[in-house]
Amino acid sequence: MLASLKILIGAVVLMLLWAVAVPALSVPDRYLPALGPIMRNALEVGPELLASTLRTATEAVLGFLLAIVFGVASGIAFAKVRWLERSVLPIFVALQTIPIIAFGAIVVIWFGNTLISKVFISFFLAFFPIAVSTLHGMRTSDPQRIDLFRSFGASAGKVFRMVELPSALPNIMVGLKTGLSLALVGAIVGEWFGDTVGLGVMLLQALYFEDVVRVWVLIIATGLLGSAFYGVVSLFERKFVWWRSE
Repeated sequence: MLASLKILIGAVVLMLLWAVAVPALSVPDRYLPALGPIMRNALEVGPELLASTLRTATEAVLGFLLAIVFGVASGIAFAKVRWLERSVLPIFVALQTIPIIAFGAIVVIWFGNTLISKVFISFFLAFFPIAVSTLHGMRTSDPQRIDLFRSFGASAGKVFRMVELPSALPNIMVGLKTGLSLALVGAIVGEWFGDTVGLGVMLLQALYFEDVVRVWVLIIATGLLGSAFYGVVSLFERKFVWWRSE
């Protein structure tokens, strides 16, 4: 609660400085517009901005949820089956080096210019950090605790539930925070390949018309959306994963 209050106070102070300092210093709009015109522009396109935010959020959340399922499962599989890690993980590493613009074009060819293609691009960016964090978390389990459970006749499933998964969860949460941010980036980039609604569409239009004020509106909107996502994951972590890995 105290951390959230500090963040809120910091944001308010930043906004006040922006509102006062930019006009006072006569900063050109092309570098940093005043806060007043940005707020007015946001109100002018309020309905479109809201619809675009909801669309982009939907794409990012769906891609993120898919990344959680496949990323956590892959990380666990890599930790349990070493030959799978040696043979498949390098392929995932190589895929991460592909420019997202090039990969996005292939995805649009595969699935068409649909919601599915945006979700898949979002999933692609979010998957890898979740999988790697899960793999690292699984390896933080204390071997002595595992041996102790096994000495009392615990099954492999019970060892996983009682020792390995709780030990891995703090690292998994780190991967989730990173993955969620990348999922939002993937959703926005995916909309650049063609769509009618979305923050990425509005950003592309603003860049085309060199509307600097609108660009800053969208920068703030995406920042607030990403912060909201991060806050939800952090709240979940504080409530359900309050311990830390050793």
